[in-house]
Amino acid sequence: MRKKTFHKELIVSIPLLCSGLLCIGLIYLLWEKSDQILSYNEQLSNLTTVLIGISGFLATIIMIYLAAVAVIQKKPKITENSDFRKATQKMHDFRSIIELLVQSKMWLPEVREYIDEEFEDLSFFEVKEFYKGKSKLAIEFLQENKSLADTKNLYLEMKSLLMTSPKDKKIVANISFPKYYSKDIVEKWLEHKSGAGLWYYFGYKFGTYKDALNIEAVYERHQNKIMTLANTIDSTIFEDSSFNEVFLSKLGEYMSKDVIPMLHNDQETRKGSMSELMQYFYCIFIMLTVFGVLFPLLYLLLNLPILVLIVSISLVVSCLFFLTTTFYYFLTSELKK
Repeated sequence: MRKKTFHKELIVSIPLLCSGLLCIGLIYLLWEKSDQILSYNEQLSNLTTVLIGISGFLATIIMIYLAAVAVIQKKPKITENSDFRKATQKMHDFRSIIELLVQSKMWLPEVREYIDEEFEDLSFFEVKEFYKGKSKLAIEFLQENKSLADTKNLYLEMKSLLMTSPKDKKIVANISFPKYYSKDIVEKWLEHKSGAGLWYYFGYKFGTYKDALNIEAVYERHQNKIMTLANTIDSTIFEDSSFNEVFLSKLGEYMSKDVIPMLHNDQETRKGSMSELMQYFYCIFIMLTVFGVLFPLLYLLLNLPILVLIVSISLVVSCLFFLTTTFYYFLTSELKK
């Protein structure tokens, strides 16, 4: 990884250094020549319109490109077979499974009453972030002596998976399945490893909690529906599974380690920040607009010193040199992504 970063920095740094040296060299040569040849200033002034025309033309093309990319990114076109759409559908199916488990009779009788009534305004995320001191209810919850075989934490975690916003406190009668899960809720699921509780309670520590989590109490028709949904999520992984603690443990691990991170990664790549290629073109656009159009216009309108024009010409030429020597690298890097 370090070698790739160093290689990338080298490819960009060398042309940038050469462009800087070219700019300094041009400023020096043009300034010297303008001092020695009186008519040379007039020749440079005659190039002003050419400079404005070339810079303006290139800046316009780049501006159109940036605007077009921004519009396309604002309305992302996701194909039916894309990984993102598949991950979203897997999350829908997983949440349907969680809903059946939350509403089932596998819990101790007091658990649902305790959480849904005494702590109805408390969320799993607030409990996990109790150290921030934002929720007194979370601190009170953690200080409670009522253990309920410690399954109350799993119940809270599973409720969090039925919500579509970190601000939600209660589960609605009919949970929603949005076209896209919000960035906020996906980040919370990922940060607090929502879903991993299934692996912990039904896998790693099932011997401790098996008396408090009666999975046989889940209705048979719901068990069948859960297995159908699981095979829809991934038929390869859950093909030979049956409804038991091993299956639930595997399901929680799969969702927390694969599907939720996939949703999060897609949102990271789709967020509003510009790609490297767009940043590259934006910098070129600024350079051409300021030094290729604005400065030459000010030189003509305000009769500024010839040095202003010399600096503008030198910067535009060095900018075009940098564009020529690095465009291929930035383009191929973007295509690889």
